[in-house]
Amino acid sequence: MSGFHRFSIESLEPLKGKIRIYAILAVISFLCLWMRIWYLQILKGQSFEELAKNNRMRVVSLSPFRGELKDRNEKPLVGVRPSFNLYITPEDVENIPETLDFLEEKIGFDRKRLNRGIKQTRSFKNILIKADVSREEVAFVEENKMRLPGIQVQAEPLRSYKYGNMAAHVFGYLGEISKDRLLEEEGGFYRSGDLVGKDGIEKIFESTLKGQKGRKEVEVDVSGRELAVLRRLPPVGGNVVTLTLDSELQQVAEEALAGKPGEPFSGALALIKVKTGEILAMVSKPSFDPNLFAGGISRKNWRGLLFDEMHPLQNRVVQGQYPPGSIHKIAVALAGLEEGLIDEETTFYCPGYYRLGKGRYRCWKRGGHGKVNIHKALRESCDVYFYNLGNKMGVDTIASYANQLGLGRLTGIPLIGEKSGLTPTKDWKLKEKGEKWYPGETISVSIGQGFNLVTPIQQAVMLASVANKGTLVKPTLVKKIETSKGELIQEFFPEIKTNENISQKSLDIIRRGLRAVVNENGGTGRRSRLKDIIVSGKTGTAQVVRMKGGDIPPEEKTPFIFRDHAWFAAFAPYENPEIAIAVLVEHGGHGGSAAAPVARKVMKKYFELYPPPSVTKEEISSPSN
Repeated sequence: MSGFHRFSIESLEPLKGKIRIYAILAVISFLCLWMRIWYLQILKGQSFEELAKNNRMRVVSLSPFRGELKDRNEKPLVGVRPSFNLYITPEDVENIPETLDFLEEKIGFDRKRLNRGIKQTRSFKNILIKADVSREEVAFVEENKMRLPGIQVQAEPLRSYKYGNMAAHVFGYLGEISKDRLLEEEGGFYRSGDLVGKDGIEKIFESTLKGQKGRKEVEVDVSGRELAVLRRLPPVGGNVVTLTLDSELQQVAEEALAGKPGEPFSGALALIKVKTGEILAMVSKPSFDPNLFAGGISRKNWRGLLFDEMHPLQNRVVQGQYPPGSIHKIAVALAGLEEGLIDEETTFYCPGYYRLGKGRYRCWKRGGHGKVNIHKALRESCDVYFYNLGNKMGVDTIASYANQLGLGRLTGIPLIGEKSGLTPTKDWKLKEKGEKWYPGETISVSIGQGFNLVTPIQQAVMLASVANKGTLVKPTLVKKIETSKGELIQEFFPEIKTNENISQKSLDIIRRGLRAVVNENGGTGRRSRLKDIIVSGKTGTAQVVRMKGGDIPPEEKTPFIFRDHAWFAAFAPYENPEIAIAVLVEHGGHGGSAAAPVARKVMKKYFELYPPPSVTKEEISSPSN
């Protein structure tokens, strides 16, 4: 019996070991289960609660109304209009490729771009499929809700440029925010796919125009369909920016600066108030329609603009750099008068050419102008007079006075990418070219050729300075900023610089010469003349390529891209100047025939809208004009 007992006790020992192992495993299992419950309920409870809410409740961003752009007379130029945008919430879509295939049967969109967005964005975030969808496309989505889970249409404001391509280079355009900027932005205002200002006023005043986003919390079903709005925080619209532009003048300027139908055309125009620097009209041709960008531009349209050989995206008024042609003679004349090298009685003889060493430099008038003083030289744009004068004073002196008139440096206009142009000097050539300056190069510079480069806005500023007794004005495009309720936030005032180094006597001589250009027989700018308003200006013809052999072929036989640029710059009225204008017609030929008539149309419209006290609107508008 005792042997049996020993056998039983000994046989239970392995069983006890197994029981211990199972007990330990059970304790470990319960411990792991408890730790998992603690992790899910305590440590990650709030996070999972948020995820659960996202399956039932969504926070939808509400886009604000972007601030308006108005002209100087409070006329709306750029605003917003209602539109429908199509979005996808990936989390709510069981089979994304199949859903998009069905959607693509009726609605065209950029599939590759959307797939990138889906990969880069959290699954419960809305991703834009297509902006500004048509009513027919909206109807298709609504009719097929069951087959398009996670696809929704949202009504949102869309940027609207009322006059199409008018003043497009001033307004700029919108584009999708870049990844780099998205990372740089603080406060989380922007999200992937948002449109921001990319150029012009839209970019410079982005923070002013964008407004503040709102949001709404909505209850959704398993397909992402909205069931109820739980809470709503409305967006705040952007501020209103009032520009210095006059929309009526701008429209006339756009129409005046246009080529013949079917022919290539490019040019620029700037109309400025001489005492304040306010830009009344600014045109760069060819242009583009900013509405193409408002809902996100297609790749085809973007490539079309980007690779267009006429460069429609370039703002030629501030970014185009051209030889100034004979308009530069204003700076040369001022330099000669101020340096005491000439006066009103000083004359040079023009036989139709000028000799310097072995070089022979032509005057535009083959037979010459004969005996010429400063008045006649400006009126008839005699090249030989300025060859003589330029050779006497040297390039550095010319550059000094050109700089004082605003050439060769930025004007400070509030637009992106302004170019400074170039007023060459001996030091500049040595530094940039590694070569010394030659006297023959001064001859070219003295009539606005050679290394000289200016922008159209600089030409307008120079004429404003001459009209304004030597005072330089900084061009401006903005008058004020207000809230959407009309409360003033900021007002902009003229920035002027008095140039005390220039004598009024010299300026008076030049002004009389510019008056003769338009109003006396033999003047090259006669086609800009107005009835009852005395216009003073200067024509210019800027050579694009140097023709060898001395004889210039007829314009119609010269390839378009090799034809001269046509310039005209002026101010008016002579007695009490109000406006200055610069017109450039690329490859237009002669300034007097191609650019002056354009300036005349714009100035005529200005004085119809704002007639001087001594002149009536009817007199300016008379048919004989």
